[in-house]
Amino acid sequence: MLSVEEALTAILAGAQLTPGEQVSLDRCAGRVPVDRRLRADVDVPPFASSAMDGFALRAADVPGELPVTGEVAAGGGLPPMLSPGSAVRIMTGAPVPAGADAVVPIEDANEVAGRVRLPAVTAGSHVRPAGNDIRAGDVVELPAAPLGPAAIAVLASLGMGELAVHRRPRVAILSTGDELIEPGQPLGPGQIPDANTFSLAAAVTEAGGEPELLPRVPDDEARTEAAIRSATGYADLLVASGGVSVGRYDHVRSAIERLGSLDFWRIAVQPGKPLAFGRIGGRPVIGLPGNPVSALVTFELFVRPLIRAMVGLSGSGRAVLPARCDEEIAKDPGRRAYLRVAVERSGAAYVARSAGGQGSAQSSTLALANALLVVPEGEPATRPGATYDAVVIGGLT
Repeated sequence: MLSVEEALTAILAGAQLTPGEQVSLDRCAGRVPVDRRLRADVDVPPFASSAMDGFALRAADVPGELPVTGEVAAGGGLPPMLSPGSAVRIMTGAPVPAGADAVVPIEDANEVAGRVRLPAVTAGSHVRPAGNDIRAGDVVELPAAPLGPAAIAVLASLGMGELAVHRRPRVAILSTGDELIEPGQPLGPGQIPDANTFSLAAAVTEAGGEPELLPRVPDDEARTEAAIRSATGYADLLVASGGVSVGRYDHVRSAIERLGSLDFWRIAVQPGKPLAFGRIGGRPVIGLPGNPVSALVTFELFVRPLIRAMVGLSGSGRAVLPARCDEEIAKDPGRRAYLRVAVERSGAAYVARSAGGQGSAQSSTLALANALLVVPEGEPATRPGATYDAVVIGGLT
């Protein structure tokens, strides 16, 4: 069995970047730029502006009383030059008149009958100089992460109406098994709702991919192979669940071997030992275990980093923090375990407690967990009082 690191290295080795596409700014949230280094064509802000509602003036003219000779509103165009010994009323964001070098907030001024009494002020007070944030010609570097509100604000301030971003990877999702039926349909004897198709689609979306839900297939060799052949003809990545072990009705692994190449199919990880990875026509194919928890945990470990690599991002994008575990949670000593835990802050430290049963079919405890506690090979259980890495997959309290 491969280690987690060996398996992940093999999976990422052939990751191909998706091509770029031009997207309007209102559709850029969560997308990854093709080029994170952009050259600014304009100053931000483009002119000296007021940071307050108040009065623009020359600092040398106060303290004292000055005549109010005009008013400047935001968006009203550039004002005339300020005459020495006078002040103009100004609004937040409005351009500061040439000749003025300071703004006194309105709450510090006393205006009566066209004149205003003002305290002493330092030159530059409450004035945002042109280019105070970004200067024309500067190279602006965006974070190595999907675009969020702050990055989009920067793009908008630079006057960019669209941006070249990596196309979301097209991820085909295939669930296999005679026992699976559409959620919401009446259950027959021996049948269960298909949870993996929908949970994996949600995981693909969260990771930055574009899921395509394929019709589920029964445990039939020919139909399984046909579905895999079709999906690998157009998808950037195929993720299948079930059919990857050694059972008589497990056909996914053998189909990968016949249609392309199989790199490996067992990993020393709990949950999720049977995981098949290979390539068909140069496209990666990952066969996840059929149990819902195993499928989602192995997706987290291996598929999520691959989808991110396809858009130029490294790692899983998950925070990892040290968490103390004060209870004994059993595991397979021969495999690295990713245990479902609830992590919360306790003073300056984090404490992890079991989210419940750790069985690979117990999805409810994965839904209650906000982290996966990483317990290394060689340990039969967590050691009460020991600290382990916790991979954060949900909100912390």
